[in-house]
Amino acid sequence: MQKLLQLRLDVEEYMNVSMFENILAKKSNIDKNSLSYCVIKESLDCRKSPLYNVSVIVSNDNDLPNHKIAPLLDIKSNKSVIIVGAGPAGLFAAIKLLQHGIKPIIIERGSCIEKRKVDVANINRNNEINTESNICFGEGGAGTFSDGKLYTRSNKKGNIEEVLEIFVHFGAEEKILRQTHSHIGTDKLSFIIKNIRKEILLHGGEYLFDSKVVDFIVKDNTVKGVKIADKGEVYADKVILATGHSARDIYQLFYDRGWKIESQNFAMGVRVEHPQQLINQIQYHSKHPSSLLPAATYSLTCNANDRGIFSFCMCPGGIIVPSMDRPNTMVVNGMSNSLRNGEKANAAIVVSVKEEDAKQFHSYGTLSLMMFQQEIEKNMYIHKQIAPGQRITDFMENRLSSSLVKSSYIPGVESVDMNDMLPKFVCENLKIGFKNFDKKMRGFITKDSMLIGLESRTSSPVRITRDADTLQHLTLKNLYPCGEGAGYSGGITSSAMDGINIANKIIEQWGM
Repeated sequence: MQKLLQLRLDVEEYMNVSMFENILAKKSNIDKNSLSYCVIKESLDCRKSPLYNVSVIVSNDNDLPNHKIAPLLDIKSNKSVIIVGAGPAGLFAAIKLLQHGIKPIIIERGSCIEKRKVDVANINRNNEINTESNICFGEGGAGTFSDGKLYTRSNKKGNIEEVLEIFVHFGAEEKILRQTHSHIGTDKLSFIIKNIRKEILLHGGEYLFDSKVVDFIVKDNTVKGVKIADKGEVYADKVILATGHSARDIYQLFYDRGWKIESQNFAMGVRVEHPQQLINQIQYHSKHPSSLLPAATYSLTCNANDRGIFSFCMCPGGIIVPSMDRPNTMVVNGMSNSLRNGEKANAAIVVSVKEEDAKQFHSYGTLSLMMFQQEIEKNMYIHKQIAPGQRITDFMENRLSSSLVKSSYIPGVESVDMNDMLPKFVCENLKIGFKNFDKKMRGFITKDSMLIGLESRTSSPVRITRDADTLQHLTLKNLYPCGEGAGYSGGITSSAMDGINIANKIIEQWGM
């Protein structure tokens, strides 16, 4: 017999297993020795003293929820689908296709995760950028070297539970199924991605790494396959385009060919780095918060001058990493491992960017915002992978920092005045945002916090348009734009759901 308990517990009551089980036994009237249970939802309420809201299914006969996914099948169809990009959108589309015995051919411009790790390390250690295999490109996509955040809990875009259960099947901890703000961590994501590859290959799927798609094979407005640089042509019945938000060459290709795309607003700003201890104290309302509590996070937003100003990709206990995909540019991102036990907390604080901000690039039409994004990334470059930095207090006062806070950014930080490097509208709105955030989190503006730039890859500045019913490109049949790179998702879970949705649509169209 099952019972559902809704509990509100202090930190020790929930985190101390023996204490927690005693509470469950008492509330359910089940003897502790006969008790089995499954936590199906947890959230941490920090509005006052931290309290956990917990939903638990208890049972006296071990009758608990089962989280098995539909099995992947060996290829049983003569149908095949090319998937361009091995990020979450592409990989989850491949998994769904194989659950119906359809062969996925995954073509990835970057390297497999093992080699990609070396390429990413070379950016930090040797200032060497592999333009095709880096934090933006390679097996697993850009999210592999972030935090593995799985914050989308809405089922509006798809079945989030299915996505989480697939992650658990391939090696993620079961706790991600219940947490409101779950994460996997960069260290564990790479292991999960390798497991996904092994099972896809085991059942007849195919991978082509270090294979850059440079064109599509089109006949009568129908895509028949792709052309790969220096490797020839690959044909399939349909093509899923899941290249990620940094594949500018794909946007340029569509623009040059006259295939339908449209400009899309994005956001730009900086990474803000604080001592994690300070964020813990602010968020947990204590100078000495319990050691049982996780590294605190935050989510901040406000509006000014008809623009959104907001935090994005907050990485508690994490580090800032170089995220450029070409030389002589500066882009940063944040990442953290599963334990989130670093000394620093960082988050992107960004300002929405509109087409009117890119007036000097209007001759590029639908690529105007992409060209603007690219120009600012060039302007932020100093030398090698050295990042521009400034204390937040000095930024607010328009003065150069005479010294900088020690940063987690390994290549190094050089003191600049961000007011001279960032677009004026970005600086003006960041200052409004910081003042607003400091009212919500007293101590957010502090000399111990530093801005590091540039954060510019929050989303794609271009959308590859698709039909709402068929999910095919508006002018190219059998081509399915998918995920962040197509402008239809933002983050790991929403991209994975979009990949599943595309695969389901293909399966439906084939009547399988």
